Amino acid sequence: MVNGDTILLTAPMSLDGESDATYRAPNLIRRLISLFKNVRPGSDLTRFQLPPLFNMPKSQLQCYAEPVYCVGIDMLSMCTKAESALERFTSVVAWSLSTTRPLIFGVAPFNPILGETHHVSRGNLNVLLEQVSHHPPVSALHATDEKENIELIWCQYAVPKFYGASVEAEVHGDRQLRLLKHGENYVMHSPKLLIRFLPVPFADWTGTVRIRCQETGLEAELCYKGNSFLGWRSNCRSVKGKIYDSSSSKTIYEIDGHWDRTVSMKDINSGKLSVIYNAKEVLAGLKTPIVNDPKEVWPSESAVVWSEVSQGIMNKEWEKAREAKTRIEEKEREGARERKSRGETWVPKHFKLFSRKEGGWDCLPIQNFVPPAPIVIPL
Repeated sequence: MVNGDTILLTAPMSLDGESDATYRAPNLIRRLISLFKNVRPGSDLTRFQLPPLFNMPKSQLQCYAEPVYCVGIDMLSMCTKAESALERFTSVVAWSLSTTRPLIFGVAPFNPILGETHHVSRGNLNVLLEQVSHHPPVSALHATDEKENIELIWCQYAVPKFYGASVEAEVHGDRQLRLLKHGENYVMHSPKLLIRFLPVPFADWTGTVRIRCQETGLEAELCYKGNSFLGWRSNCRSVKGKIYDSSSSKTIYEIDGHWDRTVSMKDINSGKLSVIYNAKEVLAGLKTPIVNDPKEVWPSESAVVWSEVSQGIMNKEWEKAREAKTRIEEKEREGARERKSRGETWVPKHFKLFSRKEGGWDCLPIQNFVPPAPIVIPL
């Protein structure tokens, strides 16, 4: 429960790559010079702390969650309402495309502190995230819609590396979408984040995303492409791929389009072309979360933890933002030192974290259902 702390919520990322109307990223050249002074080619950036000049006024937990609860059209419930297994699978592909959101070049969200949470509801969909590990930085998400019998379980950790003219972040971990009424589990992952500084600055999603449903044998392969090396925008934000039967490897649909515009699928047998995703419709009129019950907001909530830093960034009071961020980071280090001295290991509150045999991490929620949140999306 929050006692007198500020709760600062900012607008979600829109289709044009902007967040809050009161926030604009500071001068690009100034930020780039500062970055090159502090990192070297090949550096592992998982432990690198950005100054507030490079931060947008929100946490990475909020950025992970916004594509789930900030939508103009509820594409998630459409997945379970489709009649056939193939229709449900194409709906899941379309929903997956809707979780791809534009980026602002040159700024990044805050690295969540250990135990930080983000808890938001949109209608019957309740979403809860927790930072379950700090090194490596692992974030867990659990969302449930008891009315539609839908469950989401994500375990994600980005591994960014600096390559002189670019930064590439591979987002490890599975995203699971469970349509409980149909007994179907869809497993997918995130595309890579590519930030290029030279010769033309840009930030975009790239790489191949695979979606599979073991129960039906259906799979999809989506290839994301960003700007070309010289900045030509002909294939900017394009996505191409296919939906196929894994047992026979037979292609059923071909996928083609742009994830920030429209994406279509072509029936291989009939040649029929249909639009499965229209970004302008799905991402139109995104609303900023509001606090419904301040007394029930946890002190670990992202909008509480980073409120002072976010306010400083939005007001361009960089020294105040830096001091506030330093206090948060020092408190984090102090907690780590105390646990080490006592021989204690951090235990997440809402998830169980365990390592995979083949490497990496997995998370399982402790509770079967996510309770309604004190922060809500206006409907």
